[in-house]
Amino acid sequence: MHKTNRWIVALAGFLMQIVLGAVYAWSVFRNPLTRQFGWSIAQVTLTFTICIFSLSVACFAGGLWLNKKGPRVVALTGGVLYGLGLILASFSAHKLWWLYISYGVIGGIGLGFAYIVPIAVLVKWFPDRRGLITGIAVGGFGAGALVTAPVAQWLIQHVGVLQTFAYLGVAFMVVVVVASFFMVNPPIGWTPSGWNPSATQTAQRAKADYTLGSALGTWQWWALWFLLFLNTCAGISLISQEAPIFEKLTTASAIVAAGMVGIVSIGNAVGRIFWAWVSDGITRRWTFLVMYLMQFGLFWLLPSLASVGVITVVSFVILMCYGGGFGTMPAFAADYFGSRNVGPIYGLMLTAWGFASYFGPQLIVKMLGASGSYTRGLHAIAVVMLLSSVLPIVVSPPRGKTAREAPVPQMNEA
Repeated sequence: MHKTNRWIVALAGFLMQIVLGAVYAWSVFRNPLTRQFGWSIAQVTLTFTICIFSLSVACFAGGLWLNKKGPRVVALTGGVLYGLGLILASFSAHKLWWLYISYGVIGGIGLGFAYIVPIAVLVKWFPDRRGLITGIAVGGFGAGALVTAPVAQWLIQHVGVLQTFAYLGVAFMVVVVVASFFMVNPPIGWTPSGWNPSATQTAQRAKADYTLGSALGTWQWWALWFLLFLNTCAGISLISQEAPIFEKLTTASAIVAAGMVGIVSIGNAVGRIFWAWVSDGITRRWTFLVMYLMQFGLFWLLPSLASVGVITVVSFVILMCYGGGFGTMPAFAADYFGSRNVGPIYGLMLTAWGFASYFGPQLIVKMLGASGSYTRGLHAIAVVMLLSSVLPIVVSPPRGKTAREAPVPQMNEA
């Protein structure tokens, strides 16, 4: 185990996350499913919502489980369930409920189990580069749609939408299962050779490892939950309405708007790595403050723009901030509560993603219905970001002596 190359573990985690991030390519399946089976867009879109909600719940369960059985078992199970969910989805012809259960629930649970593993493992292997390494890992997740969408589109055209589920399910299962064998923890107490944490790093890190129960007893855990929730609400509100917003503001055609969506989606992946890397230098909380203030200005400015190029750039940066929340928060949680139990601690924190995926889109849709324009909704999000900027200013590492409990032994799976 001492001879394990941590960069090989990181590469396996990155490849695993690219495959898991294929879920972001769901829109590729939307029109073929509606055309072939007569389902409405809302009915088909609900599959994605169910999948993301199942993912957020399973991340917590997987985090608890990996502390008991080790990361390899959890990742392996996640890969099998994820692939199985897609394979079973290929039998959804004229059975919408079966699509919900297979892709939405089974696939979503598999996604959650597998998603939390590289994050929990890599923060232990890279205490010297927590932000950068978790950013790279979840950056793979953000880039998953870029890799999967064209492949899925080609398969749909040549073998049909349902058979595409089956082919992708087999391929995804193989990749995640193989990558899972590299998901191992370092020996307890291991640190990189020659690493000495800086004074800034030490000041922003907890003095001991917290268990899930002790972490939940601090106000800081809830503060981090809201930081992730608020940041995700802002970004996902734009993601949920990207194409119609672009068409409305620029009077561009649907084809041009779709191209803009593809370009700005890259920001989601880039931001996960960029902001996580930045956070290693300026700390996590100041990174969130910068992202919040930038989003305040960009969301306020967006409705007044009309140029396709300018709107694309502005939206790209907004999605960088959206991805930056997911890239930075795992390291944030490890800083404040220790890396030993970051799986369940951050896994439960990811429920913020599930709640935000409902509240963010609902906010902008309701504002649109009330005013007939996206301006009020985008300005409302801007104001929320401005008010939220207080939170990263006041948050600080837990310092109390009462919230810590006995550490949970880790499985190394040598």
